[in-house]
Amino acid sequence: MQKMLDNGLIAELEKDLRYISHIIKQKGREILNNYPITTPQFIALQWLLEEGDLTIGELSKKLYLAFSTTTDLVDRLEKNELVKRVRDPDDRRVVRIHLQKKGKEIIDEVIEKRQEYLLDVLERFSNEQVQSLKVVLNQLFLEMESHQQLNNPKK
Repeated sequence: MQKMLDNGLIAELEKDLRYISHIIKQKGREILNNYPITTPQFIALQWLLEEGDLTIGELSKKLYLAFSTTTDLVDRLEKNELVKRVRDPDDRRVVRIHLQKKGKEIIDEVIEKRQEYLLDVLERFSNEQVQSLKVVLNQLFLEMESHQQLNNPKK
């Protein structure tokens, strides 16, 4: 059963989410300025941490980048010893990108600084408000993920 939601309220909610997303991205870029990597490189490192070793093709799909662009990105990450290319033990023709210790350390440091920023922002919220925010955001994420899968069954 579809609820009738006020269009004005939805417009305000979309705007609030867009502004929040923009602020989070800007803060993330500020934090990354202290590290020898770009935002796309950081996102690639995060995918490797979350998914494990990936091929260039798999990584390029996750990053929504061309294969050649992803290859250049991985070349720079490898040069900085953040990742390394390794042959798949089951199929020597396949090369996977492996996250190195130095790459994981950068991710950990950046995420810690992002969490410190969020903690600072949420300092004036009560524990109940923070918990409610977490529950509602998680529910929104799950609904969006479900909606995306229904509309894009191949992904």
